Amino acid sequence: MKRVLNIILATTASPVLVARITVGLVFLTEGIQKYLFPETLGTGRFTKIGFSNPEFWAYFTGTFEIICGILILFGFLSRFASIPLIIVMITAFITTKIPILTTHGFWNFAHEYRTDFCMTMLLAFILYYGGGGFSIDKRVFNRKNQIL
Repeated sequence: MKRVLNIILATTASPVLVARITVGLVFLTEGIQKYLFPETLGTGRFTKIGFSNPEFWAYFTGTFEIICGILILFGFLSRFASIPLIIVMITAFITTKIPILTTHGFWNFAHEYRTDFCMTMLLAFILYYGGGGFSIDKRVFNRKNQIL
């Protein structure tokens, strides 16, 4: 029992596992919602933001969120999967958060950006540390915290 607790609570594995579960589930569910609710979270949202060809970009983004979310959730190709999601977050920052900052001020921006900021930081964490000890990456590639 003590060995199991040591494995679960080890600082080398647990923080990455928590980050992966958080990021994976958020992006997986957000990607699915772009398909389930296209008028508010998919094509409609991308139209409102001002994207040309919003249907393509909504489903393109949703697909990447689903695939990369699943990869991160299971810890398979975690570093690789974090890169497209970081691009999604940067795009969201530029297209939706900067306008809030310039029109409504810092405090409204800080409120609206809080979740995006957390997700971006967790993605940077995963990009740097990889999938961690409880990951398919660890089992398949048999390496510990090596940067690609």
